[in-house]
Parts: sequence; structure tokens; C-alpha cells
Amino acid sequence: MNNKETNLIPKESIENVIYLIRGEKVMLDRDLAQLYRVKTIALRQQVKRNIRRFPSDFMFMLTLAEARALVSQNVIPSMRSFGGARPYVFTESGVAMLSSVLKSDRAIQVNIQIIRTFIRLRKVLSLHKGILKQLTKHELKLLELDRRTHKISAIINDILRLPITLKRKPKPIGFLPPNKRASL
Repeated sequence: MNNKETNLIPKESIENVIYLIRGEKVMLDRDLAQLYRVKTIALRQQVKRNIRRFPSDFMFMLTLAEARALVSQNVIPSMRSFGGARPYVFTESGVAMLSSVLKSDRAIQVNIQIIRTFIRLRKVLSLHKGILKQLTKHELKLLELDRRTHKISAIINDILRLPITLKRKPKPIGFLPPNKRASL
């Protein structure tokens, strides 16, 4: 194998099959099998033969509700897409461990691409967290400014609603003819 980086799969194809489930970025067994070009059942068999390599933070089975949620969100066309079984999902660590179970050259290259995609997504997320933190800070300042503006507006409206009481007749402004000046 040469040192030149080989991209067997466009990075968008990998990014499109990474989901957030139970607060974890995961990939479905059927999507991984498709990327590795093996049958889902073959991938599952290899995992079951090496189950000690896949603790619950590397891989877990979706609940029926989670699987249905993927279908209802149009992530998966139908429950039949799972082949009659609830799918396994693999975290980044689980995907890395798959490379020790699946020994083909394609599996190794695909795993490298997947891990790089997870790393890139983590970098993007950390960048977005910083931006989100700044936006939240500015949003709070805007909310405080908005609250103060409403308060000032309410005070002005209250003042405008007060009746005007005059103790004496106001003096006219401007020039008056001499005969009118005496009556003031």
C-alpha cells in the first residue's frame, strides 16, 4: 500500500450517515456494512464473535423506539431496512475497533476515512461551541437591552397618559397687536 492518501468514499457520504443518538455520534451497522461492502449480517457476525472488543460505550443496540424515531425522521425508509432486527450502532471508538475485526484492505481504508471524519466533525463542533457561546453572550446582552428599552417605553407612555393640569392660562407666544397686550 502506498503512502498516498486514498479516499474510497466521498467525505459527505460518511458525514451523512453519522447520527446523534443518546448524546453520542454513531453510525448504524447497515451503513457501515454498506461502506465496507459487506453484508450487514456478516458484519454483525464478526462483531458477535469478538463481542469482548465492543463494550457498551463502543457499540449498543437501538431500542425499538429509537429505531422507529429514525424511520419517522426519514433517516431510514422503513423498519424493514433493518432486516428484521434492531440495529447496532457504533461510536467512534467502536468504528475504530471494527478495523481489528474486519481485516480487508477496504475496511482498513474506510475506517481511516471514517475516523478522520469523526475528528473533523469534532473540530467543527468545538469551533461552533465557541461561536455559540459568543452568540449566547450577545443574545443575553440584547435581551437585557430590550428589557430596559421596554421599561423606558412604559415610563414614557405613563407620563404621556398623565392629565395636563394648568394653574393659569398659558401666555401666548409670538407678537400681539398693542390692543391685545393689555388684556393679558
